[in-house]
Amino acid sequence: MTSARWRKSSFSSGSQNNCVEVSLAVEHARVRDSKNATGPILAVNAQTWQALLRWVE
Repeated sequence: MTSARWRKSSFSSGSQNNCVEVSLAVEHARVRDSKNATGPILAVNAQTWQALLRWVE
């Protein structure tokens, strides 16, 4: 997973430490805490990721 491209949430601001990063691929999405880049990663398949995005809209 070291070659993954991680993006920080567009809702993150410099004054808050509650940030997540997302790494997207065709077959899956991965989410991690931006403060703990070597910590746990939540990985879901593409269908589940799309369902989550529809739910939070």
